[in-house]
Amino acid sequence: MKRYLLLLIVALSLTVIVKAQTVVKKRRLDEKTVVKDTSGTVFAYPVWQAMVKSGDYVVKPIDPSSDSTAYVIYKLSEEQKDKRLSRMKKPAESEFFTTGEKIASFRANDLDGFKIKLKELEGKVVVLNFWFIGCPPCRREIPELNKLALSYANDPNVVFIAIALDNKSDIKEFIKNTPFAYHIVDDGRMYANLYKIHLFPTNVVLDKEGKVRFHASGYTLNTPYWIKKTIEESK
Repeated sequence: MKRYLLLLIVALSLTVIVKAQTVVKKRRLDEKTVVKDTSGTVFAYPVWQAMVKSGDYVVKPIDPSSDSTAYVIYKLSEEQKDKRLSRMKKPAESEFFTTGEKIASFRANDLDGFKIKLKELEGKVVVLNFWFIGCPPCRREIPELNKLALSYANDPNVVFIAIALDNKSDIKEFIKNTPFAYHIVDDGRMYANLYKIHLFPTNVVLDKEGKVRFHASGYTLNTPYWIKKTIEESK
């Protein structure tokens, strides 16, 4: 009898756990979800969605055991953010480059007249970004790429180059409101064609020998994390 009662208690406990997990799995965050910060300020749907999409914030249910639609939004520390990004799947390699191989060199001038000769940058880590103004995912990643580039502003051995397909006047107008902390090369379609790039954005990291160590196309939340990780491993 005691054994039967014990088994019954275990079975009921498992049922409760399964039901609780089912409730959590059925949660759907949408316009009806109430999201507030720790002070109680409620955020509109577009606002908290943008905050979460930035990768700087997470939302957690106020009561995980209930079917309540109330959530609290938390800002992640840099350490928490890196830990979260490190657990995500590494961005898929692009189809335009091969890890471990050198790429064809090119010469160009950036918007400020700075002369760029890729061959002469060997000995430095080079970060390349291929983009264009009318590309939403390209624009979306610029704020995080800026943080990354500015974090190496005092390191002459890391060079950031953004190759844009647009003309100089359009880019200059664009960066008035959306600064881009890379060396920006305008009219860069010939350079994109050199590597047969047709998906944007495409990010590449070259090590000090000029060999490809990271490359990915399209927007993913953890691309800047992997660029930084590759830079540090290549220094």
